[in-house]
Amino acid sequence: MMASLSSGKREFVPATLLRNPHFMTVLPLCWPRQALLAGIPTESRLFTTESHTQLLGFCHWQLQRAACQTVVLVHGLEGSSESHYMRGIAAKAYRAGYNVIRLNQRTCGGTEHLTPTLYNSGLSQDYRTIVQELARMDRLDRIWLVGYSMGGNLVLKAAGEAGTSDAALAGAIAVCPTIDPPKCVEALEQPRNRMYHRRFLVKLKARIRRKAALFPGKWDLTDLAEIARLRDFDARYTAPDAGYASGDDYYNCAGAHHVLDSIAVPTLIITAQDDPFIPYFMFTIPAIQHHSKIRMIAPRHGGHCGFFDWAPNGEDPYWAENRIVDFLREHK
Repeated sequence: MMASLSSGKREFVPATLLRNPHFMTVLPLCWPRQALLAGIPTESRLFTTESHTQLLGFCHWQLQRAACQTVVLVHGLEGSSESHYMRGIAAKAYRAGYNVIRLNQRTCGGTEHLTPTLYNSGLSQDYRTIVQELARMDRLDRIWLVGYSMGGNLVLKAAGEAGTSDAALAGAIAVCPTIDPPKCVEALEQPRNRMYHRRFLVKLKARIRRKAALFPGKWDLTDLAEIARLRDFDARYTAPDAGYASGDDYYNCAGAHHVLDSIAVPTLIITAQDDPFIPYFMFTIPAIQHHSKIRMIAPRHGGHCGFFDWAPNGEDPYWAENRIVDFLREHK
């Protein structure tokens, strides 16, 4: 396994109150971060990843972009380029000297009109295509893929599929990635996670209604209101839209765990052992624990993409974001 970050920075030991995984998961969502990118130049850009499909990105370029490394950010399920963690790591990476691109996955961030398709956990080729475009058109040669949750699965899958073939790909970083979707969905549908499951399902249903209005006749919304489980939504809409034979086929094929062995670039995975719906045992496999390119950091506490605490060393409360910047700097 790759050498560890210094022990003082690697450890995450939150205050006692924050050791409840649900509180840790929800609290960062309530912290105001809207002004983080104030004063940072922003340029919108559409990336064409396949016929009739574009992804909207918000680019924060350094003055001499070709001389700098680039961080491409990918959000999680029902997130967007405006998610608090996307703004947080974007601001920190930009101020550390990196170009930053905050991407919206297909249909996310108000972009339902930019593609007739839905987004899903297997669309890693979108991000490889974007890396290749940035290398070809912008002459960028050190590009990092950074993803959270579902986005973490996508960037790890992209890195594994790329192997050594995408010369511009410098590395991958994933926070609480859903590397084995069947296990994650099973955990998400447990009664203890009812609030997360309901929130995701409500938002997905609203999105499919918006898509149906934009692309009449493409989706049958009959009995949509009666769908009570995420797996049933994916079986009815996500899987067939992406060409999978069934919901189970989609879940079984979309996980990054299938290709972790093929990762050939420096990679950081941060996850919490108490994440409510990303089971820690997924990360104890040899493909991670004994991989020369993968560094694993798994604090006992942290919730799902939370890692929030007031640090005694003067850092801001977002510990995982700070570790991401540390890892980037180590490989500059």
